Formats: sequence, structure tokens, C-alpha cells
Amino acid sequence: MKLHSRRSFLIGAAALTAAPKSLTAQSMPEMHVFKDPNCGCCSAWIEILERDGFRVTTEARSSGALVQEKVKRGIPAEMASCHTADVDGYVIEGHVPARDVRKLLAARPDAIGLAVPGMPLGSPGMGPEHQREAYDVHLILRNGSTEIFTRYEAAA
Repeated sequence: MKLHSRRSFLIGAAALTAAPKSLTAQSMPEMHVFKDPNCGCCSAWIEILERDGFRVTTEARSSGALVQEKVKRGIPAEMASCHTADVDGYVIEGHVPARDVRKLLAARPDAIGLAVPGMPLGSPGMGPEHQREAYDVHLILRNGSTEIFTRYEAAA
């Protein structure tokens, strides 16, 4: 009887340990990405997010139509990058790390969303992190201004 109780306890403890991770993955809202159909770095960014538990759908857009999606969502021109995503009421512009998207969704600030302008080397989907150049993730406020959300230093 003792062995059975110990086994039940261990199985239960293992289930509880695994539960938060699986619940987190299941509870992640779907992200919808607008991208150029031929862009490899956008696809690499999407794969990184999917590995992190995000459910991602994509929609191909020509360059002009992609710019229209950015304008429609209130992305300032200086914050533009190669792809635009919608997730749970926020816009994600460019190669924003998954942990910053999670932080945004947890904090729920009154903002449009996050942006990594341009395509910085070493950002998710833009080459190896050990070659990362310094870049900032910007929080885009509803009035169009921005503030630093997260700063990533250059790799040593």
C-alpha cells in the first residue's frame, strides 16, 4: 500500500509540474501574421514563435498591401519592419522576441503593440544570436509615440 501511495504521489507531482507549461501553450492566443510570401526571415521568426508555444496563421501580402496593413494598425513609419502581426488586440511589428510578446500580453498596457524596426542582425529570425547587434523593442503608444520596452545589448 505504501508503494502505491508513493507512486500515486510521484505521478501526481509530475502531472502538476507539467500542467502549467501545457496550459500556457493552450491558452496562448492565436497570432495572425501578414508577410511577403517570399520572405525567409519572416518564416524563421514564425517558426521561433511556434516553437515557443504560439499558434500562428499567416496571410501573404504584396509590398503595397503590407504597407496598408501597417498604416491601418497605426504603426509609425519609423517603426516599420518586414512583417506585421495581430495578437489578442495588439500589433507586433518585425522581429520581436517571443518573451517580449508574452510580457506584453501579461502586462496588457494601453498601447498599440510592440515593434523592432528594421531587421537587426541576431534578432529572432535574423541570424545567430551570438552575432546579435544591439537593438530595442519599442512599445507603440496609442498617440503614435514610442518608448523602450526592452533593450538587447550586442552579443559579446
